[in-house]
Amino acid sequence: MKKEKAGEYGEIVSLLLQSGKVDEKKVEYADRVRQKLATPLPLLNVLKDLKVVTDEMVREAMVDASSTLRIGELLVELGHLTESDLAGAFNIQKEKEKDLKLGEILIKYNFIDEGLFNRILSMQLGFPLVEINMSTVDKKHFKRVPLKIALQHSFLPIHTDDKSLLVAFADPLDDTCINMAKKCLGPNLTVAIGSKSALKETLRLLANQLSGKKVDVDTKTVVGIANSIILDALRTDASDIHVEPLADRLQIRFREDGVLLHYRDYPADIIPALTSRIKIMCEADIAEKRRHQGGRILFDYDEGKVDIRVSFYVTVHGEKIVFRLLKQKKELMDIHFIGMSSRMLARFLEDAVYQPSGVLLVTGPTGSGKTSTVYSCINHIKSPEISIITAEEPVEYVMDGIAQCSIDPHINLTFDETLRHIVRQDPDVIVIGEIRDTASAEMAVQSALTGHKVLSTFHTEDSIGGLIRLLNMDIAPFMISSTVVSVLAQRLLRKVCTSCAVEVKISPQQLHRLGCSMTDLHGAVFKKGRGCSECKQTGYKGRVGVFELLVLDELVRDAILDQRTSYEIRQISIEHSGLVTLLEDGLLKAANGITSIDELLRCLPKLSVPRPLAEIRRLSGE
Repeated sequence: MKKEKAGEYGEIVSLLLQSGKVDEKKVEYADRVRQKLATPLPLLNVLKDLKVVTDEMVREAMVDASSTLRIGELLVELGHLTESDLAGAFNIQKEKEKDLKLGEILIKYNFIDEGLFNRILSMQLGFPLVEINMSTVDKKHFKRVPLKIALQHSFLPIHTDDKSLLVAFADPLDDTCINMAKKCLGPNLTVAIGSKSALKETLRLLANQLSGKKVDVDTKTVVGIANSIILDALRTDASDIHVEPLADRLQIRFREDGVLLHYRDYPADIIPALTSRIKIMCEADIAEKRRHQGGRILFDYDEGKVDIRVSFYVTVHGEKIVFRLLKQKKELMDIHFIGMSSRMLARFLEDAVYQPSGVLLVTGPTGSGKTSTVYSCINHIKSPEISIITAEEPVEYVMDGIAQCSIDPHINLTFDETLRHIVRQDPDVIVIGEIRDTASAEMAVQSALTGHKVLSTFHTEDSIGGLIRLLNMDIAPFMISSTVVSVLAQRLLRKVCTSCAVEVKISPQQLHRLGCSMTDLHGAVFKKGRGCSECKQTGYKGRVGVFELLVLDELVRDAILDQRTSYEIRQISIEHSGLVTLLEDGLLKAANGITSIDELLRCLPKLSVPRPLAEIRRLSGE
């Protein structure tokens, strides 16, 4: 291959060719495909879409030639930056940020997300990428590092393997920091890359620990018991705590991966004291035992702060208490990895996320991952050129570069008050935490009519239900049809534990409930977890998203204007708009062994009989 031609392909593709990982004819074919695309794509992306190149092949090629690749050009070639973005960052560095490195400028000015940048840097330099939090820090080795030194040079010991100590650095190329770490921890260490913001926050929490700030935990006092219940729920990543008084005992259950699991029982005589303690924590009325109440706890612990909403419900055996743990999430999920099929994701990005204006709704029940999806969209489109503003209750993801408002009715900072002020802030993108009434629905469509992009969540069973509920909120049909660009319905299903998964056959009863025949499911490989220590004997570990995307094309818009029924709109969407239903998307994931048939039947609505698996695969781009 000629050298000039290799240069046209880009550094990474050239490296792949030189190492023999790809064939020149396939690269030339991909280049011809790229030239015919209406929207230009990097050649590397085209090769990935054609399944000629994998991420692992790219990683190996980059590690082999780490010294010859420049991070800016690398990000452009991988499709994470445009040439104009890179030129803009260089201009900023030249004119006003001479002391900052290119990577710091790209993150500071929101050209790229810090997590994504660290992943690319890890690939380029060959350093391991580690997650930094209180649970990953090696406390024994940290005691050998003066806190002032750790703060000044931004490093933390993570863990020790057989050969060396893994140490996370905010800047793995800073020799001064590495030499200081070796001076404190010894010369035998492995350099790793960690998030600068996570490293800074963890060091702050460690400083609090050293100063003596502690949460009182024991099994003898009600203060210690209340704290230990909350801390154990946080450690297991539970979303809710149920404190349930029964006739003979107090039962505690945690909601993990969407289902309630038994945690512990306490004697019945502890119920009055523990209830009073929780009421004190959330500033509820201790004397009131006959009426339902609510409250809020801002709980400080070793790893940060958590906002807890508490509900007291009067029962025949006492007050049942439910805690909702609203942890501020720091790690944003890349929109390409939220679990959408390739064709659905491409359509979602092109017809909804990239649209300059309009309302994008994400619907589903509480705890279905709606906020995570909205923020993955925001993270994907944010840039220095656009203004993004939010109104949420509360803020779940803290993001640099956007204006986030946490609603607090106690100080009269309400949704109505906030939404009136949002439009005066000259936003390009507005994020409304939830459309909960006619006022917020009208605000969303009016903002879209004036050229804003609006993202919000909604509590409905499916995508069509989102449109029907807007109609029931007295929003005029022509307003809905002219402003709403898409409705994405979603659920979270438990994933089959990979450590104990075994293949299973679908039962006649399950077939009947799905409305399918064995012929419809040809090629499916269903799995189920037997139960092991990894999944606490449940057979499930982690969750996966299941989606239904409704894009409002002309036929759907006309159906809304004609005020057709939800059944008619659904049929039009399935037959003419390529709609894959929640049940069909879930069936596809179950057929690939990711989740189980039992989870589908437990969580997903059956509003129509699913099509044959081969047809679903075709529609999903598999």
